[in-house]
Amino acid sequence: MKIAVVSDTHMPHFAKALPRALREGFAREEVGLILHLGDFTAPEVARHFAAVAPFDAVAGNNDGPELQQRFGRRKVLDVGGVRIGMTHGDGVGRTTLARALDAFAPGDVDVILFGHSHAPYCARHGEVWVMNPGSPTDKRTNPRYSWGMLELREGGVFPTLHFYDDKSAGGGHGSSSG
Repeated sequence: MKIAVVSDTHMPHFAKALPRALREGFAREEVGLILHLGDFTAPEVARHFAAVAPFDAVAGNNDGPELQQRFGRRKVLDVGGVRIGMTHGDGVGRTTLARALDAFAPGDVDVILFGHSHAPYCARHGEVWVMNPGSPTDKRTNPRYSWGMLELREGGVFPTLHFYDDKSAGGGHGSSSG
């Protein structure tokens, strides 16, 4: 199974619709599930993703009460026997990465997904894969827009980060393995 991972879309402020490069990436990879790690900023954004594939999420610090009640701020999903921890990663003190790691007890999850910083990140911490997909609509100081993917198959979890240059026209596709 292929799981698309996105965060920090901040729509409609940074985009009115899902970027073409993102939609094309989802189609090319034939994603079976989309996970959003918060900072939608508008409740209707969830519908954009749910129209593409089954969808789940956590809310971020810029999401209102409707999104926080619907999705919660932290959760663990079991997908095909893989325990995926989801958090936005905001908070006080320490780094976003440290807050994401602290959100889950050792041994509780196989993967930790977080957002908030808009900075793509994918690395192994002991036995746990940790990923921040960056943002498909607000790259901030990063050179490119990004999203992540978890491929679950026999033998484990295989994460990748995917990058593109143009959030509207969809040019400049590329990816890198985690």
